[in-house]
Amino acid sequence: MKLGYSEMGILATVGATTVSVYGLPKVGILSTGNELVQPGSALEPGKIRDSNKTVLMALFKEHGFPVIDLGIARDNVDALVAKLKYGLEMVDVLVSSGGVSMGEKDLLKPVLKEHFSAELHYGRVFMKPGLPNTFATVTNERNKRLVFGLPGNPVSAAVSANLFVIPALRKMSGHENLFVWDCLQVLSTIQLDPRPEYQRVGLKWSPDSTVPTAEVTGYQISSRLLSMTCANGLLVLPPRTANQTQVNAGEIVDCIVIGRL
Repeated sequence: MKLGYSEMGILATVGATTVSVYGLPKVGILSTGNELVQPGSALEPGKIRDSNKTVLMALFKEHGFPVIDLGIARDNVDALVAKLKYGLEMVDVLVSSGGVSMGEKDLLKPVLKEHFSAELHYGRVFMKPGLPNTFATVTNERNKRLVFGLPGNPVSAAVSANLFVIPALRKMSGHENLFVWDCLQVLSTIQLDPRPEYQRVGLKWSPDSTVPTAEVTGYQISSRLLSMTCANGLLVLPPRTANQTQVNAGEIVDCIVIGRL
C-alpha cells in the first residue's frame, strides 16, 4: 500500500505518528558509447546526443524514485569499470543503456562478470523491441545491487525500462501490483512479428464502448522515439504462428498502462 493523503489522515486519526515503511531504491543512470555527447553540446561528425538518459531519468522520477546521473562511459574497459564501481557504491539499482549487444564494443556483460563477479541472470530476451537486454546482480559482504543493461536504441530502452526496471523498483518499494493491466480494442489490423511485441499505443475511451480503444503511435521501429510520444500503453502482442499471423481490427488485446490516462 502506498501512503497517500487519505492513509496519512487515518494514521493521524488513530494517533500513529511513526510507522514502518519501505525505503525507495536509489537509481543510477549510466550511458555508454564513444558516440554520445551531452544534450546541450554541438554535434560533430560521428556523434549523437544522449537522449536515453533524459528519457530514463524522467521516467523514474515520474514514478517517484530518486535518480543519480552517473555520466557517460566510453567504450573501453577501464572507463566502464570506473563508472560501474562508482555507481555501485552510490545506488541500489544501476541502469545502463547501450553496450549489451554482440559487437566488439559491447562490454557490459564481460566487464560485470570479470571485474565485479556479477551473477548474470539473462543476456537476451525474446521480445520486440528490446532483444539485447541484460540483468545481473553484484553482491558483496554488505548488500546486493541490481544492474539492468538496456539496449541503446531509444525506444528499446524506454520499453525495456517499463517492462523490467519499473516493476523491480515497485517490488523493492513494497508495491503488490507490479504492472497496471487493461484490455482494449484495436482499431486496425496489426501484423504479428515472430517475437512477442510491445507496440506503443494511445488509449482512448468513448461513451458507447465498454473497453478503451488503442491507436498505434505510428511507425514502430526501435530508433523512432516519436512512437513513445502520446503513448500511455504497450499493446501486448503474441508471436506470429502458423495459425495466427495478425490481430484483426475490433479484437480485444491485453495492454500494459505506462502513462497517465
